[in-house]
Amino acid sequence: MSSRSVAPIAREIGVARRSLRTFDLSLRRLVPLLTAATRNGMVADHPLRRSRSNLSPGARASMVLQGRYMGYIRQLKPRQKAQVRRIREAKEVRVAIVRAREMSRNSRTQPSTAPLSKRTWASFTHSM
Repeated sequence: MSSRSVAPIAREIGVARRSLRTFDLSLRRLVPLLTAATRNGMVADHPLRRSRSNLSPGARASMVLQGRYMGYIRQLKPRQKAQVRRIREAKEVRVAIVRAREMSRNSRTQPSTAPLSKRTWASFTHSM
């Protein structure tokens, strides 16, 4: 091998050595940090979980209804959303959910303005 072909190889070996030395120093600085974090419970096999506050049955039911309302309302067109909001203000969330569900099922056709039948309300309450 000529000295010209050896020089680039030696230079690359030097670069690799410096990179490995830097990596080794980084690992040495990281070990104490990880040890301290493990002792404080920040990093563990089973990380500490934040406890959830207990919800009352009424609050949980309210959240379920809100989720259903939002799920149906996001599928509607702006004019339909306004209709459902008016129903929610005038009556209650359950009636608005039933209406929004009907509208989302019939989104391609013009929604009817007929009041909800007892049969529709009964099917809604039994599905909960």
